[in-house]
Amino acid sequence: MSIRTLDDLLVEGVSGRRVLVRADLNVPLDKQSGDISDDGRIRAVLPTLGALVEAGAKVVVCSHLGRPKGAPDPQFSLRPVAGRLGELLGVPVRFATDTVGESARSTVDALADGEVALLENLRFNKGETSKDDTERGAFADQLAAFGDAYVDDAFGAVHRKHASVHDVPARLPHVAGRLVLREVEVLSRLTGEPERPYVVVLGGSKVSDKLAVIEALLPTVDRLLIGGGMCFTFLKAQGHEVGSSLLEEDMVETCRNLLERSTGKIMLPVDVVAAEAFAPDAAHDTVAADAIPGNRVGLDIGPETVAGFAAALKGARTIFWNGPMGVFEMPAFAHGTRGIAETIAKSDAFTVVGGGDSAAAVRALGLDESSFGHISTGGGASLEYLEGKTLPGIAALEN
Repeated sequence: MSIRTLDDLLVEGVSGRRVLVRADLNVPLDKQSGDISDDGRIRAVLPTLGALVEAGAKVVVCSHLGRPKGAPDPQFSLRPVAGRLGELLGVPVRFATDTVGESARSTVDALADGEVALLENLRFNKGETSKDDTERGAFADQLAAFGDAYVDDAFGAVHRKHASVHDVPARLPHVAGRLVLREVEVLSRLTGEPERPYVVVLGGSKVSDKLAVIEALLPTVDRLLIGGGMCFTFLKAQGHEVGSSLLEEDMVETCRNLLERSTGKIMLPVDVVAAEAFAPDAAHDTVAADAIPGNRVGLDIGPETVAGFAAALKGARTIFWNGPMGVFEMPAFAHGTRGIAETIAKSDAFTVVGGGDSAAAVRALGLDESSFGHISTGGGASLEYLEGKTLPGIAALEN
C-alpha cells in the first residue's frame, strides 16, 4: 500500500494544527444504565490520540455509535464515550452536542493546543451514510472544515462508503492512524503467504454472512473449523436432523457444495449442547451432532468437538478466528467458545481474532487479551479484507 502514516504527519508537525480523527468508538452501552459495557474500541485508538495530544495538535474526534436513522436519538449519544475517553487519555475531552452545527463549531474553535473534542454521533446526520454522492459530499465538506489534516483510525468502519471515511480524505491531507496501519499489516500476513499449517475457525449465526469469506479461504487454508449457529446448516447439508436450531434452508445446497469441494478441509461439530429452549436456564444435554432431538435447539458445540478442534489447532503456525462457538452470553452455553479461545490463546502460532463478537467474547470471558497475537476491532472489515474486497476507507487513504 502507498499510504502515508501518522508518523509522517507528526514529522511534518501538528502543533497548533487542527487534526480531524475518524475513530471507531462504537462501543456497547448497557440498556438500563447507559454505561459502557466494553471499552475495547476506545482503548484501541489511544495510541493515535495520545501521540497527537503530546505533539500539541488540536484534536477533533468523530465517530458513529449504533444505527440511528439520520437524526438525533439520545440512546445513541456519544456523551458517555467522551467521559470514558477523557479518563483513559488523561486529559479532559470537550463534547459537542451536534455533529457540524453551532455546538460543534464553538467547541472546535475553543480548543487550545493539546486539547481534545468529540463531536456527537456522525449518524445523527443523514449525510454520513447517504448513498447520494452530493448529499454525502455536502456533509463531508462541513466535517472537513474542522481539520487541517485528517487521520483515519477507524478500522471497524473502513468497509463503509460513508462521508467521514470515504469523502473527507479527498478534502484534506490524510494519513492512516496507528490502529488502521496495524490492522492492515496483520491481515496482509493472512492474505499473503501465511506460515503453515494455517487453520481458520469460523462461528457466528449465519452461513450467508460468512459465505464469501469461506469461498475465499477454502483454497488457501489447511483446515476450516466451523461452529456456532452456522454449523447447523452444514449439518443439515449432511442429512442430519437439527431440531429447532438456527437453520438457513436456502443455504443448505450451498453448504453441501462447499463440503464436496473442500477436499476434507472443513471440520464440523461431532457433538452439540441441545437445549429445550433458547433461554439461559433452559434444560440441556450434550448429544451427538447427528442425533439432535426434533424438539431441541443447539446452542453450543460439545466437549468432544472442543477436543477435536483443539487437536486440529495444535501445531498450527497461523490461526484466524471469527465468530463464537455458541451463545456465549449465556454461561451455560459459553463452554465451547471458552474452550476454543483458551486453546488459541495458548498456541505458539501467529493468532488473529477477527473482531466483532469474537473480540467481545475474549473480554466477556475474562481472557488475557495479550495472549493473542492480534485482536481486530473490525469484524466486518476484517472479513471483507480477507475476501479480497476493496475497502472504501483504505482506498481513500491510498489516493
